[in-house]
Amino acid sequence: MRGFVMVLMVVDHASMAFDGGHLSKDSALYPDAATMALPAAEFFTRWMTHLCAPTFVFLAGTSLALSIEKRVLRGVDAWEIDKNILIRGAVIALLDPTIISLGSGRWTFQVLLAIGLGMMCMAPLRRLPSWALAALALGWMVLGEIATDLVWDPPGSSSPLAALLVATYGSDSMIIKYPLLPWLAPMVLGWVFGRHLVRVAGGQTTVTGKKVLWIAGFAGLAIFFVVRYAAGYGDMFLNRADGSWQQWLHVSKYPPSLTFYALQLGLLCLCLAALRHLEERIGASRNGVLLVFGETAMFFYLVHRLAFEIPATYFGLRGAGNLATTYLSAFLMLVALYPACRWYRSVKAAYPDSWLKYF
Repeated sequence: MRGFVMVLMVVDHASMAFDGGHLSKDSALYPDAATMALPAAEFFTRWMTHLCAPTFVFLAGTSLALSIEKRVLRGVDAWEIDKNILIRGAVIALLDPTIISLGSGRWTFQVLLAIGLGMMCMAPLRRLPSWALAALALGWMVLGEIATDLVWDPPGSSSPLAALLVATYGSDSMIIKYPLLPWLAPMVLGWVFGRHLVRVAGGQTTVTGKKVLWIAGFAGLAIFFVVRYAAGYGDMFLNRADGSWQQWLHVSKYPPSLTFYALQLGLLCLCLAALRHLEERIGASRNGVLLVFGETAMFFYLVHRLAFEIPATYFGLRGAGNLATTYLSAFLMLVALYPACRWYRSVKAAYPDSWLKYF
């Protein structure tokens, strides 16, 4: 699943770099966000990539829980576990204000910062029972718009501090679009799901992970349709302007609204369940494209992001192409990345205790 959304992510980042018609006003930050034209092909190219960030964050929580809960069962010292989480989270968080910002030509605080800080928060939060973690995550998804309204009056930016925690901020020199609390919520849910998978493997429950995914997926889509139809609270100030399919899907990502959470996490759960169902029947190739990409996620992210951003930022290619340029450059990047990711995977496996474990 991670490999699948990474393919989508390359399309989005290619569009951000080279497509003059790129659409990215998925937020009430922009005055015309609710009424702007949404050409079908450009809009769908952008919208299909909304699945990426929730998937990365949710699966980061799931994979972390699978690793940590197993270490807890083996009796590993609690501080050693916390230290590992904190170091890993700090390394990931620092990539945005350093490498990614250098490539983008301005201070960029986005998904890597959110994932890294979220991981660091899981060091203390992991001690809570699953019901409490789920309540905190779902509570924010439902009520977070109230807290956001206290510190942000769109359109326009909030303060940088408010953007780091709950809202969003943008200027010529700095961009903050992935605040901690809204993106910690799906990571916490991912942790709860990972903990559940450990219980399934240990014979502590008969409710399979796939069943949980099917139920959660359809529930998420039902919530989306009800809340989006109402066109009020739950849209994070980005309500439908009309009944077109573009307006139905034009939900707030920055920061995520209840409709964004419900739609994207619902789709994520259904995709995970479907992929699991498919894998049980046809298996998975060790060198399959999606698996290779999914197992080298950080390497993949850094290489392709810089390969797009540096020429766009420093060589005048920002917005120089169109939608065809987007898909062509994305395809060529994926072709080049496959052998590179296979090579990196082999190197990382040969040195499991090196600094490469953080990437």
